[in-house]
Amino acid sequence: MGALKPWHIAVLVVVLILLFGAKRLPDAARSLGRSLRIIKAETKSLHDDDRDLAEKADAQAGYQPLPPNTAQQQYAPQQPPQQQYAPQPQQPVDPVQRVRDN
Repeated sequence: MGALKPWHIAVLVVVLILLFGAKRLPDAARSLGRSLRIIKAETKSLHDDDRDLAEKADAQAGYQPLPPNTAQQQYAPQQPPQQQYAPQPQQPVDPVQRVRDN
């Protein structure tokens, strides 16, 4: 009883022609086909975007930092360590005396 028989389809076609008219049915079918094509294209582009995003994430996961180049460290000229000098405390200057000296 659940199967769609050929006479069911015929009755459905007759009812659709009576409801919408013979002139409007081709236009409705055309617009339905366009809508389905748009939906199919959009779902495909979403699927492709997801795949591209997954590939980019996989490619980035494989990146590893480069090890330090020991050859450059071996042949680099050795610089003497910088000597740290303690700053000498400056004696406070009296502004009045400073003006008199000049």
